[in-house]
Amino acid sequence: MLLFFADWLADHFSAFNVFRYLTMRGIMGILTALAISLLIGPKLIRKLQVKQIGQAVRQDGPESHLSKAGTPTMGGGLILLAIAISTLLWSDLTNAYVWITLGVTAIFGAVGWVDDWRKVVEKDSRGLPARWKYFWQSIGGIAAAIALYMLASESVHTDLLIPYLKDTALPLGLLFIPFVYFVIVGTSNAVNLTDGLDGLAIMPTVMVAGALAVFAYLSGNVNFSSYLDIPYVAGSGELIIFLGSIIGAGLGFLWFNTYPAQVFMGDVGALALGAALGVVAVIVRQELVLFIMGGIFVLETVSVMLQVGSFKLTGRRIFRMAPIHHHFELKGWPEPRVIVRFWIISFILVLVGLASLKLR
Repeated sequence: MLLFFADWLADHFSAFNVFRYLTMRGIMGILTALAISLLIGPKLIRKLQVKQIGQAVRQDGPESHLSKAGTPTMGGGLILLAIAISTLLWSDLTNAYVWITLGVTAIFGAVGWVDDWRKVVEKDSRGLPARWKYFWQSIGGIAAAIALYMLASESVHTDLLIPYLKDTALPLGLLFIPFVYFVIVGTSNAVNLTDGLDGLAIMPTVMVAGALAVFAYLSGNVNFSSYLDIPYVAGSGELIIFLGSIIGAGLGFLWFNTYPAQVFMGDVGALALGAALGVVAVIVRQELVLFIMGGIFVLETVSVMLQVGSFKLTGRRIFRMAPIHHHFELKGWPEPRVIVRFWIISFILVLVGLASLKLR
C-alpha cells in the first residue's frame, strides 16, 4: 500500500526512491510488525485477563506447569495482526505470492482460533474435532498447492530440489499438489506441537523465517539465482516483507512470551506460523532445506509419533513424556535450559540450511 505512495513521491522527491528497494521495505516490515506487537501487546494481555481466556494445563504434565494455569492464551492473534498490517503496508500488493502466503496464514490462523476458542472459552476440552481441523487445514493446503501449481511457469518451479547436490532435482509433475499439501499441513502441525514451553516455538520460527528471507531474496533475483544455481522464481523476493513481518511480530511477541510467559500463543498462532513457513519454502523451492532448518519442529513431531506408535505396539513409552521437550523437563532440566538449548540447536540447523547455497 505504502509502495504506491512511495513511487508517487519518488517522482517528486528522490529521497523516497529508497522505499523501492526490497531490503529497505523488508527492514520497515520488521520494525512495523515489532512496533505493533509491543504497542498492542499489553492491552491484549489485559483484555484476555479480564475475559478470563486462560490456558488449561495437563494434570499429567510436569508439576512446574501447574502454576501456568490461567495464563492468557490466544496471543497468536497479536502476531497475525502485526504480520497482516505490516505486510499490507509495505508489500507490492499486485504480487500473487503475497496474497497466497497471507491467505494460507489467515486460513490456518482461523482454524487455530476456533480450536482455541472452543477449548478456552466454551470449555470444550476436545476443541475443534480432529476431523474438522484436518478438513479445513486440507482445504487451505490444497488451495495453496493448486494456486502455486498454476503459477509455475517452468518445470523447475515444481521440481523437488535436493540440497547439497548440484543439478539434482526430482520432477514431481502433478504430484507437486499433494506434496505441497503435506509440506504446508505438516509444518503447521509440527510448529503447533513445539509450542509447549515459554518462547520455545517462536524463536526457531523467527530464525527460520530470517533464513527463508535470504532464500526468497536470492531466488527472486535473476543474477544471484543464476550464480548460486538455484531456481529463479520471479516475484519471490517480495516475500522478504512478509517474512520480515514474521520476524518483527515474533520478536515483539517474545517480549511477552519469554519465561515466565505473560501470554501464550495458542493454536491460532502456531498453526498459522507453521503453515506460513511451509508455503514460503515451497515458493522458493527449498522444502527439504526447511526440513533441515526446522529440525526442532521435526524432532518434536517424530517424538510424538514414536511415543504413540511404541505405546500402541508394545504398551511401553520411549520417552517419559511427549513431545520431547517435556521428556527433558521430567529428567530434571529447568524449563529455561530446555528452551535455550533448543534455540541453540535451531540456530545451528539454520546455518546448516543456509550452507546449502554454496555446498554443492
